[in-house]
Amino acid sequence: MNTVDERIIQEIVHQCLAASRRPVDLVATLSPGDLRIITGVSNRHVHLCREDLTELFGEGYELTPLKELSQPGFFSARETLIVGGPKGALTGIRILGPLRKTTQIEISLSDGRYLGVVPPVRQSGEVGPSPALTLIGPRGTVVNNTGVIAAWRHIHMDEAQAGRLDIRNGEMVSVRTSGSRALVLDNVVVRTAKDMATQLHIDTDEGNSASIQTGDIVEIVRAHTIR
Repeated sequence: MNTVDERIIQEIVHQCLAASRRPVDLVATLSPGDLRIITGVSNRHVHLCREDLTELFGEGYELTPLKELSQPGFFSARETLIVGGPKGALTGIRILGPLRKTTQIEISLSDGRYLGVVPPVRQSGEVGPSPALTLIGPRGTVVNNTGVIAAWRHIHMDEAQAGRLDIRNGEMVSVRTSGSRALVLDNVVVRTAKDMATQLHIDTDEGNSASIQTGDIVEIVRAHTIR
């Protein structure tokens, strides 16, 4: 009986350790030419420009890094904001660093319904007319009507790996998930850069629809270029 109990305990420990593996550990198990990639599910967050950081937190303020993100040089800051819309407000919205040239507020379509806006689906970094949301910080407020988006699902990919897979920057691919709610995500844009960590980025709505979370493995199933 003791032997059986010990085996059961060992199996439970093994399963717990497997479930707790970090995405970086899983990436290491994938070969350079593999079409399987890691998923990163992004919650609502804000990227700030220097001018807006000053308005919200005061002159000379610098973000305090809290945790490094999967992409080299990027981090989650300790600072958070309130984001207000016509119908409601969301608290504790994390700021991501480093600072950008323009402020961007990334929310899901579900967040938009709660706030009372319909964010355009755009690639991160694209600036254009958008519904207005108000950022509320400890020292001031900022109204933004150009950077409110639901981020276009995308893959960050290292240039060398993209070359091996014959995938070009800006190309659209499809991605297949697995599990009980498996589906195919079409129109996933690939963004390549040197020394980039290869990872699929989707928002919480998309993650929930397929029952996948950060660290799960998905597979590129075909590529097609929009002309």
